[in-house]
Amino acid sequence: MTLEEVLEDTELKMMKSVDFVQKEFTTIRTGKASPALVENVHVEYYGTKTRLRELAGISTPEPRLIVIQPWDPTVMDEIERAILKANLGVTPLNDGKVIRIPIPELSEERRKDLDKVIKRMAEDGRVSIRNIRREANDEIKRLQKSGDITEDDMYRSEKDVQEKTNEYIIEIDKHLASKEKEILEI
Repeated sequence: MTLEEVLEDTELKMMKSVDFVQKEFTTIRTGKASPALVENVHVEYYGTKTRLRELAGISTPEPRLIVIQPWDPTVMDEIERAILKANLGVTPLNDGKVIRIPIPELSEERRKDLDKVIKRMAEDGRVSIRNIRREANDEIKRLQKSGDITEDDMYRSEKDVQEKTNEYIIEIDKHLASKEKEILEI
């Protein structure tokens, strides 16, 4: 692996870590209806685990209501079971044609619990980025020991990796601040 490939691979992995944290944040309920809350719930469909968004139309006609319209009405009960099993803190209402999910107001205690959850998710993302930095630095040192790059290149590259690390950790922190504001808003 060349130095350029190491640096490109490192940045790509860091971007993926930030994207993962951002996707994790969308699964956290904030008191507002969002299709992201249920779209990745896995439903047993003819013996196969299938994401809900592939089985039904998901809409939010009101700020506190998610409506799920399955394309195959025979899967209604499975969708309802999958949502309950996903433990999202919501109760689906099945009327035989559509499933409605009212989103209750969050209590102050629940908001604080969710805040702790998203802080842990953000910290997991930061740890992931630091692990990627460590792997990149190890690879850079290996390249230097094998004589593929000079010592100056090694130090310069390690500095570049640290700058990217800082950049992506700041990005996670921005997403965290935004999600915290969303959760703690009354």
